[in-house]
Amino acid sequence: MHIRKLLTILLLLALATALASASEADLELPEVDPLDYSEGEIIIAGSSTVFPLSERMAERWTDEGGVAPSIASIGSGAGFERFCVEGETDISNASRPIKDSERESCKAIGREPIEFRVGADALAVTVSSANDFVNDVTLEELALIFSSAEAWSDLRAEWPNEAIQRFIPGTDSGTFDYFVEVVFDEDEEPILSANPQLSEDDNVLVQGIAGGPYAIGFFGYAYYVENQDALRIISIEGIEANAQTTDDGSYPLARPLFIYSDAGIMAEKPQVAAFINFYLARVNDELVDVGYFPASASALNAAKQAFLDAMMMDM
Repeated sequence: MHIRKLLTILLLLALATALASASEADLELPEVDPLDYSEGEIIIAGSSTVFPLSERMAERWTDEGGVAPSIASIGSGAGFERFCVEGETDISNASRPIKDSERESCKAIGREPIEFRVGADALAVTVSSANDFVNDVTLEELALIFSSAEAWSDLRAEWPNEAIQRFIPGTDSGTFDYFVEVVFDEDEEPILSANPQLSEDDNVLVQGIAGGPYAIGFFGYAYYVENQDALRIISIEGIEANAQTTDDGSYPLARPLFIYSDAGIMAEKPQVAAFINFYLARVNDELVDVGYFPASASALNAAKQAFLDAMMMDM
């Protein structure tokens, strides 16, 4: 039997079981063998925050015999540009929900983006391990740090009279968008008036922040975990970023993580559908080790259901 037909049958069987038990337990997707998908291409681009997670899932997929996905870390906005305007990618990594304007761009090229929630992130505001004075800031102070404040002493008199050095993700990044939305007033982007050093490469930001005691910046939690020997994470409003505060939303900079695809792409490229199946079925095995936190059971179930629904559309 053709592999694609077999996958569809298995998916329908899984859907029937899932519909009966979705309110009581986690949805289970059908097992796929990556060895059956050793040819073709899987093209992924987007969020630098989601990049380490998708990279980990791709490594696991490839280790089990699947075709190696191509993954580019270019920021959520640039990723949606490639997915919805240029139509060059199969999967778009995103650290923010897709915008209405981006959905319209997708529709213009015959794509209907499907959202898959894959985890949660606590956006990490970090300083160098050499910084011995900043442990916690309020959201108001955070806004000042990335706008009008020039020296640390402008915030608190006991802090050094030294210039603030800022390192932030580029404006195509979902991390940038999210930070501005949460920290600043609507329709304002005063963060750019602070003359920060911008980069789409979070490793460049890590190096900049670690380079001196008066530097500060932000990025996905995984990059802090990977570099915590050189960095310190600071609390926001007295709340530390961890699994509990991310899950319950009490950490002010907790946010969801996504991948997006399209039913037509998954129908045309069964290796893409199989990889997404594999990703959703195993993502919770890898999240914590990468440096992120699981989505709620209901959110992950919704992602799995969205996948099953997309596969039914092809029948």
